[in-house]
This record gives sequence, structure tokens and C-alpha cells, in this order.
Amino acid sequence: MSPQDQDNQENSTHFGYQTVDKSEKESKVAGVFHSVAAQYDVMNDLMSFGIHRLWKRFTIDASGVRPGNKVLDLAGGTGDLTAKFSQLVGKDGQVILADINSSMLNVGRDKLRDRGLVQNIEYVQANAQHLPFEDNTFDIITIAFGLRNVTDKDEALRSMFRVLKPGGRLLVLEFSKPEQELVSKAYDFYSFNILPKMGELVAKDGDSYQYLAESIRMHPDQDTLKEMMNNAGFEQTTYKNLTGGVVALHKGYKF
Repeated sequence: MSPQDQDNQENSTHFGYQTVDKSEKESKVAGVFHSVAAQYDVMNDLMSFGIHRLWKRFTIDASGVRPGNKVLDLAGGTGDLTAKFSQLVGKDGQVILADINSSMLNVGRDKLRDRGLVQNIEYVQANAQHLPFEDNTFDIITIAFGLRNVTDKDEALRSMFRVLKPGGRLLVLEFSKPEQELVSKAYDFYSFNILPKMGELVAKDGDSYQYLAESIRMHPDQDTLKEMMNNAGFEQTTYKNLTGGVVALHKGYKF
């Protein structure tokens, strides 16, 4: 490989199945979520047949959240996790809903305020790779269905590790690799034949949901992500497959 080819490889990344310059991915992903923000919750329910609510509930239960905790809901979008965390940490706790995308953050803020959840929630537009928080700030960090959209996942994991308190924990809920071949084939058919059509009908944007399907396939599998968390400094890393591995919940601690 020539030096120029090596530079091109180091400066490139995946946007779905496309290879793009790293400097382009953030704006391309932003375009996807600006487009789908208004219909994001509706599409989540349709795409997952409502099961995403169970996955998120499992994540909250696994977090060990306690009253008074400080929680970062990273790539928190429309605020499903934030809403429940806000109730669980109570008046002495705090939840920060952070997302890189202003449209998603605005939808989340409006939804939570409409529900009367205002006392212990803050909103921050933030890039997961460069979190604008001091070291050792949070008891818990969650990132649900957001890590696969990050340009440099290793850098983002290191950034999360930095802002966790000693004894704190990270939970990564993300689409992953199905355990059974039959499930995998059915999932592929649904993702590439049904999902973009659903996105076109409901969100008027089939291309964005084509990207989302592709981004899932390009995301590291369960064991690879576990190793990435280890490399970022996390200890006692584990993962739990949900719905046959269609989704996995990874957990790691900072000691």
C-alpha cells in the first residue's frame, strides 16, 4: 500500500455501506437525524413493534441507578431514557440529555417539558468524541442506539470513560449481530426490504432508513465492542443479548 493509499484509508470511514472521508460523516449523519427527528418516536414504535421500550426498560434496570445519581443520557434523542432516569434520581439527582443533533434535542426537550419533567433535567448539544464535561462527573452514562453513528467510536468510549466517576458505569444499548442464522436472514429481509419503505411512507425519507439499516450491519459485533470498551479502560465488561442478539446491552465499569 502506498503512503497516499494509507492516508486515504486512515482518513476514511463508513457511512452505511459508503466509504466517506471522516470529516464528512458527522454532517451526513446530522442530515439523517434532522430529517427523521419529527417522526422518530413513531418510527421507533413501528420498526420495533414497540419492543424498543422493553430494551430501554432493561437498560434502566441494569444501570443500578439510585436517588441522587448524576446521569448522562448520551445520544439521548427524544428522551425516553431521560424521562425514566429523571423520576428515579429524584430531586437530589440530575440527568443530562445530550445529543449532537439539535433537531433531536429540541424534540426531546419539548416532549419532556410537555410531560412536566423539568426540575432535574438539563439539555446539552454535545459530540460523544469530545464531551464538554469535567473528569469524574457522572455516576452513569447510557448511549442507546447512538454509538454506531459516531465517527470515531474508540475516541468516544475514551471520552465517556474520562467523564465517569470512579465506580461509575457505562451502558451501551445498540443493534448487534443475531445469534441464529435464521433470525439473521429474516432480520436482513426486514431491514432492507420493509424498513426503507416504511420510512418513505411515514417519515417521507426512505434513504435515511436505508442508511440506518446499513449502519447496523457496519457496527462492531458483540465481542468486538466488548474489546473496544476494554481498550478504552473499562473493566468487568459484559454484554447481554436481547431478542436473539438483534440488540445487545454492553456494560462496563470505571474503577
